Amino acid sequence: MKVFVKHLKTQLADSSVSSVMSLFGLLMREAVADRRIGYNPCAGIKVLTRRAPERPHATPAQVNTIASRIHRRADQILVITAAYTGMRWGELAGLARANTHLGDGLIQVHPDVGALHEVAGRLYLGPPKTANSVRDIHLPPFLTGLLQEFLDSHDHDTVFCGARGAYLRRSSMSRRVWGPAVNGNPRAHTGPVIQGMHFHDLRHTHKTWLIEDDIPEVAQAQRLGHRLPGVRGIYSHVTPAMRQRITDALQNRWLTTQPAPAAHVPHLHAA
Repeated sequence: MKVFVKHLKTQLADSSVSSVMSLFGLLMREAVADRRIGYNPCAGIKVLTRRAPERPHATPAQVNTIASRIHRRADQILVITAAYTGMRWGELAGLARANTHLGDGLIQVHPDVGALHEVAGRLYLGPPKTANSVRDIHLPPFLTGLLQEFLDSHDHDTVFCGARGAYLRRSSMSRRVWGPAVNGNPRAHTGPVIQGMHFHDLRHTHKTWLIEDDIPEVAQAQRLGHRLPGVRGIYSHVTPAMRQRITDALQNRWLTTQPAPAAHVPHLHAA
């Protein structure tokens, strides 16, 4: 069994190995109880998990730099949307035009088809990660404008897609677009913005911004598709004022990183 655990660790993260062995151990205990096997081979097997290193996060200016290095406008707006909504990759890649309610200033993560999944190379739409991932994400005004501009540029049912409407693949996006933009590209003579940063770290970035802006914990959790544990989750509620506070703070972050408009210099006329 120790060999099996060692083999799993060559393919999965420690947390995933722990989950696999927990389920496997439960099945083996049931088998012992039903007298199908004589003993539980998982007994005494412990999965040692290492503390995951802290993931990097970006400033709004760094997000702008990363986006500016990306050639395709669609991918630029995808990166900006990820940073300013905290949405998961699957939620963004599976976002349907029908679930983008820009007139109301929000995006909906649908309970049935709210995320793009990839299994054995096959892409399909399905439910998001958890029940709490089903949510409305309110947008700052600048992002509503960017998304409207982008939707007006194509007629595909999926918001973020390939040139012909095909679903985006995480691996391709990471290798061809995200990696060169964030780690640097010798061909473009650019250095790293944040070496080793993953696309998912834009979600960490969003969470960090919410903390910096003193957003209530319950509003942070709901925006990211989480639920506060225990009593806090039962007695804490998100109000419209909290949502407005989030979008105002995000709008301010965006505006403070934009170049100032050129000052108007009046023409001087000779006397």
